[in-house]
Amino acid sequence: MSVSAQRLVEELQIFDVDCEAALTDKLVELCILYGQNEEGMVAELIAFCTSKQKVGLTSETLNSFEHECLSKKLSRAPQDGGHAGARDIVSIQELIEVEEEEESLLNSYTTPSKGSQKRAITTPETPLTKRTMSTRSPHQLLSPSSFSPSATPSQKYSSRNNRGEVVISFGSAQGVSWSGRGRASNISLKVLGCPESLTGSYKSMFQKLPDIRDVLTCKIEELGSELKEHYKIEAFTPVLVPAQEPVILLGQIGCDTNGKLNSKSVILEGDREHSSGAQIPVDLSELKEYSLFPGQVVIMEGINTTGRKLVATKLYEGLPLPFYQPTEEDGDFEQNMVLVACGPYTTSDSITYDPLLDLIAIINRDQPDVCILFGPFLDAKHEQVENCLLTSPFEDIFKQCLRTIIEGTRSSGSHLVFVPSVRDVHCEPVYPQPPFSYSDLAREDRKRVHFVSEPCNLSINGVIFGLTSTDLLFHMGAEEISSASGTSDRLSRILKHILTQRRKTWPLTMRISTSMHSCPSPQTSSLSHQS
Repeated sequence: MSVSAQRLVEELQIFDVDCEAALTDKLVELCILYGQNEEGMVAELIAFCTSKQKVGLTSETLNSFEHECLSKKLSRAPQDGGHAGARDIVSIQELIEVEEEEESLLNSYTTPSKGSQKRAITTPETPLTKRTMSTRSPHQLLSPSSFSPSATPSQKYSSRNNRGEVVISFGSAQGVSWSGRGRASNISLKVLGCPESLTGSYKSMFQKLPDIRDVLTCKIEELGSELKEHYKIEAFTPVLVPAQEPVILLGQIGCDTNGKLNSKSVILEGDREHSSGAQIPVDLSELKEYSLFPGQVVIMEGINTTGRKLVATKLYEGLPLPFYQPTEEDGDFEQNMVLVACGPYTTSDSITYDPLLDLIAIINRDQPDVCILFGPFLDAKHEQVENCLLTSPFEDIFKQCLRTIIEGTRSSGSHLVFVPSVRDVHCEPVYPQPPFSYSDLAREDRKRVHFVSEPCNLSINGVIFGLTSTDLLFHMGAEEISSASGTSDRLSRILKHILTQRRKTWPLTMRISTSMHSCPSPQTSSLSHQS
């Protein structure tokens, strides 16, 4: 659907309404987003302004017009897609595009008729491809009725009255414009570290015990060396060597059973260099304050008279990493806007992706420089997924969701960063996770769409972002034990551990009981019933 900005200006001049260039561009986006022509959009806008007694056209007026008029009108539109037969609206649109390409190709080999051309002729200067329909509405791209027989909008979500409300803010933001520059911004995105290990070929669930030992040992020795230098410690004592004088031991916290860690089950697993990986029980009764969790690398000072139990008297805390120093390649950049959103992008009682469509509208409105989108995009814990009510394969639904986001935000020019989640039902629930695989990405979107691993470190114009969709605070809070003489903030303690247990996005060493995605894809279940 093509919309002319000049035609919109002419329609507004009929009612003696002047419109700035930025507002005209906004009206063009609204026409494309809600499938309106120039005349119809201006007529509804004038009627809205008259009913609300608004004089002049401002950005606030357009936002109110979209929220109070256009979005409600769209939500009242019939959702039944029965007239389309077995095909959804995306499939029908693709068939139309293919037909247009074939007809245009035939027209290029024939003599043009005297009448007006209905479709433009394809030339090398003006090629026509499937991706030229970048102005298609996201509501047309995403058709929940094609994969769910009960795709009814959430009444609770549509009737909420706090839309756009700022729930909480941090720091002073006076005079800051919360809008980006879209295509005009100069963005440098770099993934730090070595993600190649996640994208290469590997055997699922295959790990050699020596490799696991080397990783854990390297973590203890690396952090222990830095703590030793900072606290001016001369040497570490082996954990099983008895001594009548106070000793200083290096190791990581563990549990003597398969149960949950408590003050009576703490053991210290020594490093390989000094203790050959030996373990010793720890008595915490002499420590006034401590905060421990499984896998935490610590230095303990205490009495070990028998070589069978350490009575800890002092605990050396970890050190945070220094701030990242930008390199010359990062250069000097202007202020950028980064928008972060976390899935699931559906409500708990519906699969219509209404929150996702609202998010796309915000991206097109504010044009942030970078959008970081965390999974899950199709939540394994959604009621319709758990009850196997979806009629399309999970992979197809995910690709349709991804296509909606990419093509729906193409006009904004914002960079998109997709981070997977262990709750994405079409992926294996492993941690770390490899980046999403999406082979249908158009050439024009390859520079602005980025798929990263979970977790990862991302540099945006020299500013480092640590990205993970896993609720690390929840898991650490369930395993941490502590004792304090006064009041202590639990959340602050856990955040401090994340910063001091260096170079570890997941510092825990424990087994998390995460249920596997047991619901089969509809395509798989149909095959199993036939066999």
